[in-house]
Amino acid sequence: MPTSAVPRSALRLARFTRRLLPALAAVATLVVVFLALIVLTDGAGSGFAAWWAALGFGTAAALWRGRRRTRAARLRPFLPVVAAAALTASVCVPTEPTAPRHLPALPFVATQHWSLATGSRVAVYHYPPAKPGTRRATPLVYLNGGPVRGISLIDHRFLQLLARRGYDVYTYEQAGGGRSDLLPMAQYTISRSVRDLAAFVDRLDKGRVDVLGFSSGGVVLTRALADPHVAARLHRAIIAEPGPMDGPTTRIAGHQGRPSAKGLAPAVTGPRSTHLPRYATAFGLMRLGLLTPDTGLIGQAEGDNAFTSADLGSDTASAYCARDAHRIPTEDTARNFSFSPAASLHIQQTVQDSPAIAPQLRHSRTPAMLMIAECSSQVRQWETAVLAADPAIQRTQYMPGVGHHMWNGLDDNNDRAAAVITAFLQGAAAPIPNYPTRDGIPAFLHDHK
Repeated sequence: MPTSAVPRSALRLARFTRRLLPALAAVATLVVVFLALIVLTDGAGSGFAAWWAALGFGTAAALWRGRRRTRAARLRPFLPVVAAAALTASVCVPTEPTAPRHLPALPFVATQHWSLATGSRVAVYHYPPAKPGTRRATPLVYLNGGPVRGISLIDHRFLQLLARRGYDVYTYEQAGGGRSDLLPMAQYTISRSVRDLAAFVDRLDKGRVDVLGFSSGGVVLTRALADPHVAARLHRAIIAEPGPMDGPTTRIAGHQGRPSAKGLAPAVTGPRSTHLPRYATAFGLMRLGLLTPDTGLIGQAEGDNAFTSADLGSDTASAYCARDAHRIPTEDTARNFSFSPAASLHIQQTVQDSPAIAPQLRHSRTPAMLMIAECSSQVRQWETAVLAADPAIQRTQYMPGVGHHMWNGLDDNNDRAAAVITAFLQGAAAPIPNYPTRDGIPAFLHDHK
């Protein structure tokens, strides 16, 4: 077709496309340079160190490209630089408060603040027995999961149930979580969490205590049992759905329990920090290990303020059985939710970097029980490693019909979990079979239970 027959609009579109594509490529290149510099500088100066360097690189490139052009045409290469600068500046400007946020008080339980001998200042909650005459002799301390997360309302309700059954229940939000004070990032370590537990029991000053540790709280409890100085403070231990207890365990390949609701439950609604460029960049690069938890891009308090329950996404669904996908309860409210992604990553990294604790755990003498969920999202070998290493585990309770969050308010799940806990703490017969046994671990894993 002759050129004259080509519609002018098509010619204009072709010329526009020829100009647009190189400009878009230039913008994309500058964005990639900026992200690379964010990683190289570890987000220094809220990302502005990388921003200025990328702007300088883009300006130099634009000057070089326009060196032989007319005066008006020299400005054209700067348009992608301006566009890239505007896009990347959104990564450098905070949209959430940078000071710690103070959660409002809970209406159903008083919040105390205890300063521990370790230097941690933690929020403490006490649920005394509903009927004083039924008080058990030994206090029960609850360690929630997280690792650095506030205690959810669904957990508070379960602790109230245990108090109605006569237990004198104490719990605290680990340093940096919930209403507890923040620590310097370098101080978030698994060993610090264990020392905080010992210091909390000392501050309680009621002699030896029973401890229920859930998820990462179960990891803290497991490592406490491997430390004879801390274990001396414990009367009985209940390890519920633990994560990996040490570095070698984190590297164990294995399988999870029965199918969870992950990928089946409706998408979580609500605001997400990951929909904002600044926090999507920061949390994404931290999760990939390209930024340190102590990054200069966002401060700890700002990251905590930005992170929402919707950001957990499918993690919440993975804590429930597939059959419960369309009736997952609301675990918390926005006013009570608190999660510190950076501090949690730092603690998890210290677990990964730690040597094996199995040799120390083999000397444990504290009576213990392991709780495993049927639809667990934890790797089974993480849980069976604890059973194999700790000779003082007297029984294992495989909880049918529940996922990782075993006390979830659905059906009679809370009552069943409480019955298992109560039976062990009282030295009574278990309400369900002791399964798997230590000798039965190979068969348990072979059957992919």
